[in-house]
Amino acid sequence: MNWQPLTWAALLSAAIIFGLRVVDVSIATVRILAIIRGQRLMAWLLGFFQALVFVVAIRQIFANLDNLWNMIGYAAGFATGTVVGMALESWLAMGYAHMRIISPGRGTILAERLRDAGFAVTEVAGRGRHGTVNILNLTVPRKQAAEVRRIVTDFDPKAFITVEDVRPLRRGYFRS
Repeated sequence: MNWQPLTWAALLSAAIIFGLRVVDVSIATVRILAIIRGQRLMAWLLGFFQALVFVVAIRQIFANLDNLWNMIGYAAGFATGTVVGMALESWLAMGYAHMRIISPGRGTILAERLRDAGFAVTEVAGRGRHGTVNILNLTVPRKQAAEVRRIVTDFDPKAFITVEDVRPLRRGYFRS
């Protein structure tokens, strides 16, 4: 393996490989999440394009195995693609989130505020370290989780909020 001089041609080749790997790994990240969420068609389409981009990238590598700059572009593209894929998935916010809100003393009114905003809320009475609490359960499209969090924190800054990704099995109410 030789360090070839950094020419414009070597730099362009490494940059192309870098870009292809960013796309490839970003698609892979979203594809894996589509698989986890049971979105078969989306997973298939993403897998098709991921494989296509990968083949083009690896062909570029094999065309010049002595160019170490290509390998650096490949590795850097992989690492960058992981971060870009995470950001892309966060922006797409596919799927649903189950939110659990524990409110000491303000839960009933908070539940009504959330219902007024169009969210389905299930209330459960509970007992915490310092007495009675209300436990509010909501399952919302992930894109709406930030809105729920805003409503809760504006009304009850002491509320404890947890969020989990879920795959709804059947039925339920989701606002449109």
